[in-house]
Amino acid sequence: MKQFLLCIGTFVVVSATAQSSIGLFQHSKDIGDPALKGSAMYNEEDQAYTLSGSGYNIWFERDEFQYLYNQLEGDFILTAHFEFIGEGTDAHRKIGWMIRESADDDAAHVTATVHGDGLTVMQWRELKGAFMRDPEDEIFTTKEHYNVLQLERSGEQFIMRAAHHGEPLQLVGSHAMGHMPSEVLAGLFISSHNPDVIEKARIYNVRITRPVPADYNAYSSGLLAGRMEIMDVFSGERKIIYENSPGFEAPNFMPGGEKLLFNMGGSLYTIPTSGGEVTQLNTGFADRNNNDHGISWDGKQIAISHFREAEQGGGSTIYVLPIEGGEPRRISKESPSYWHGWSPDNRDVVFTGRRGEDPRYNIYKASVADGSETQLTHVRVGARADGPEYSPDGEYIYYNSTESGTMQIWRMKPDGTDHEQITFDEYNDWFPHISPDGQWMVFLSYPSDINWNGHPFYKRVMLRMMPASGGAPKVIAYLYGGQGTINVPSWSPDSKRVAFVSNPGLEK
Repeated sequence: MKQFLLCIGTFVVVSATAQSSIGLFQHSKDIGDPALKGSAMYNEEDQAYTLSGSGYNIWFERDEFQYLYNQLEGDFILTAHFEFIGEGTDAHRKIGWMIRESADDDAAHVTATVHGDGLTVMQWRELKGAFMRDPEDEIFTTKEHYNVLQLERSGEQFIMRAAHHGEPLQLVGSHAMGHMPSEVLAGLFISSHNPDVIEKARIYNVRITRPVPADYNAYSSGLLAGRMEIMDVFSGERKIIYENSPGFEAPNFMPGGEKLLFNMGGSLYTIPTSGGEVTQLNTGFADRNNNDHGISWDGKQIAISHFREAEQGGGSTIYVLPIEGGEPRRISKESPSYWHGWSPDNRDVVFTGRRGEDPRYNIYKASVADGSETQLTHVRVGARADGPEYSPDGEYIYYNSTESGTMQIWRMKPDGTDHEQITFDEYNDWFPHISPDGQWMVFLSYPSDINWNGHPFYKRVMLRMMPASGGAPKVIAYLYGGQGTINVPSWSPDSKRVAFVSNPGLEK
């Protein structure tokens, strides 16, 4: 079992000529032999990179810059947050992502670039030794001071997206380069636009993803690798505390906030929030647990959704067991039933399920004492309701539903009355989670081209946050994931962090 362990306070520095691993990258090098040598530094505490570099420019028929990169083959997506350090000397100092055919100073390349004056542009050199064109002549130019850059390769097509943190990624441009080889160099760069000056930049939330084919079926082919992440919801900075292949899903913060609970391979496990040893939780006979599980408000019980064998009735069924582990006790009388929330008094659970011959998924409440059920939603034919979760004060149950057409966030009173839509946008929104202080809601957003009635694995998705009472959502994470990312309550007890799972995509 591979683990990613944090070494608090450790820095790794690589000089311009070194060929040594630094964070995600294998190579650090000055391209074009600038007069002042650059370097790359990785801080394992915050998993951020600091690049220092000089160089006359990345322009005309040759380039000078500091490059931190890997050799990658096939399709991939590069995403990160960028910020210059200091006021700088030249308005056209530049940082960003670069995909390059070689380390030659005149190599063909594509860049997603932000300049010191905010100019944000997709640039390229079509062929080795060719001149680059002035970005002011391109339609792919804006002076918006974007700080989130994404550069994707999809076959011969190269696609740039950018955002201000908090807003959805926007398409900046795309360009086909048929001469670019299948195996390329890809990574982070900085150029000072002045051969006599060293500039610096901090780059964080760096992620390299290899997207899966559109027809990949995780249920039949198996889960791909996963990354356990913890994020400060107010700064947007993320840390990976654990990686494993095959993957895992759906973390909950345990009482006290020092450990996470998650499912992997049909079992439940815990891991310290700082990373470290993974420990299996005893769930008795329940060894086919899915990603719908969570902890009672009093911290004494865990609810699970376990798939019974066909001869036992089959389907996802809700059970509860002591938080320290033990033999589960069945709650839901019928299947399928997928747990999503506890009532604040610990007496009821809420879940989504189907009953009888009705194909619709609706929201139900069940007594923990005797399993008696109450149906809370009655969606129209073809619609669906899912992901119910109580607010901490017990005043509302939040959930997602397609009752209005696309998948949006709703809330209702605990008796199933006063249904109120909360989000209204082009995205398909799933799994609302309310902060323990009752102030905020975090949820998963799929793009509009994803089936509004499904929540598949391995897609370009966002985590968004908004006031629990309603308001404008803010993007807090851009990631590759979906099913299993944040299906269940994922807030830390202090209402400052959330835990979730992202996916790096196809194996190397």
